[in-house]
Amino acid sequence: MKQAHISAINGMEILDSRGNPTVRVFIELDDGTCSVASVPSGASTGENEAIELRDKDMARYAGKGVLQAVENVNNIIAPALCGMDVTRQSAIDKTMLELDGTANKSKLGANAILGVSMAVARAAAKSSHLPLYQYLGGAGARRLPVPCMNILNGGEHSDNNVDIQEFMAVPVGAPNFREGLRYIAETFHVLKKILNQRGLATSVGDEGGFAPNLDSNEDAIETIVQAIEQAGYKPGEDIAIALDSAANSFAVDMKGAYDLKWSGAGKMQSRDLIDMAKQWLDKYPVVLWEDPLAEGDWDGFVQFTSKLGNKIEVVGDDIFVTNTQYIQKGIEQKAANSALIKLNQIGTVSETIEAVRMCRDAGWRYFISHRSGETSDTFLADFAVAMDGGHLKSGSASRSERIAKYNRLLEIEQQLGDSALYYWE
Repeated sequence: MKQAHISAINGMEILDSRGNPTVRVFIELDDGTCSVASVPSGASTGENEAIELRDKDMARYAGKGVLQAVENVNNIIAPALCGMDVTRQSAIDKTMLELDGTANKSKLGANAILGVSMAVARAAAKSSHLPLYQYLGGAGARRLPVPCMNILNGGEHSDNNVDIQEFMAVPVGAPNFREGLRYIAETFHVLKKILNQRGLATSVGDEGGFAPNLDSNEDAIETIVQAIEQAGYKPGEDIAIALDSAANSFAVDMKGAYDLKWSGAGKMQSRDLIDMAKQWLDKYPVVLWEDPLAEGDWDGFVQFTSKLGNKIEVVGDDIFVTNTQYIQKGIEQKAANSALIKLNQIGTVSETIEAVRMCRDAGWRYFISHRSGETSDTFLADFAVAMDGGHLKSGSASRSERIAKYNRLLEIEQQLGDSALYYWE
C-alpha cells in the first residue's frame, strides 16, 4: 500500500477546560486524510517536566497565551515535516526534537511538539484505515483500562481543607469496562447525596471531583467507603480506592519535610507519612497510591515502596515525569513499582511509548493519565488501550472533557465485542 505523506500542518490557539490557552494542530496528508489534535495542560507539575511554551504577554490571558507555540508549529515544524511519510512516527518526533535542541523542549515548546506528534499518529491511523488504538498498539490491542475515577479533590485541585489531591474510586470487581464505569458513576452520585445530607459543598474541582471541607484527610476516605456501600457495592471487592497525594504541594523542602497545612494535620517527616499510609492500608481498601512523597524525596520513596509496595501499586508521577532517565533511576533504586504516564510531561508520542516500554520490561505497572487542564480530545482513551496498561485516570463523571474519554472507551469496547478484556491485576 502506498504510504501517505504530510502535505500541510497548521496550529491554532484554543482554550482548555480551565479556560486557559492551549494548542490545537491540524494535519493534512497527500491522500486527502485530515486529522486534528489538542494538547492538555497540568496544574500539579513536576520540576523536570517538558516545558509548555507560554507567551508571557500580560496583555493576553494573564501571560498564558500560546501564540508563539502556534507560530513554531506553523513556521518551524511544518516546513521541516512536510513531505515526510506520516507512518514514520519515531522519525517525525526525532526531527522535532532536533529542531528544538533542548533537553526540556523549551525552545519550540512541548505543547507545540506534542500537538503535532498526536495529530501525526491520528492521521497515520486514519490513512491506514485503522482505529487509533489498533494503529498504536497492534492487532492484539484489546484490553480496556480499569477507570480510576477522581470523585473527591483536595490539594492544588481545589480550595478546601484536604491535603490529598485525589481520591479515586476503582471498579476492580466489575466484569467489563461498561459496568465498571457504571459502578463508579453511581457511587459518585451517591457521594453527592451524602455530602448534601451533611450540609457540605458539592462544587467540583478541576477534574470534576467534589471538593468539600471535611474533618480530615481520613474523613474523605471514610466518606467514599460510605458512598460505595450506599451505592450497593462492597468496598475492596467491587470498588477499591486509589489516592494521589501530589505530595509536592505540601512538601516543605522536597526532601523529606512536609506540612499538611490545609487539613491542619501539621508538620511531618517522610517516616510519619509512611506510618500514616500503613495505618490507612490496614483500615481501608486502597490499591494504588500516587506520589505519596515529594519528587526530591527519593529516600522516602524507596522506604515507602520497601514497606508497602508488596500491598499496593506505588506510582511515581512528579518524581519520574514520564522521562526514561528518571524512570530508569527509579527502577534501579526500587523507588516505586509503577510510573504515571502523561503524554505532555515528555512531549511526544514516541517518547511516551518508550517510557511505557521501560516500565513493562522492568516488570513495573504504568498508569495512563489525563491532565487537570484537558480538552475534548479523546486521544488518551485510544492510547490507554494501545498501551495495555490496565488502568487509566481521566477525571470524574461531571465534566464533558473527562466524559469524552470514557465515552470513547465505551465505543472501543463495543467495537471489540467479545474479544475485549477487562481486569485489575
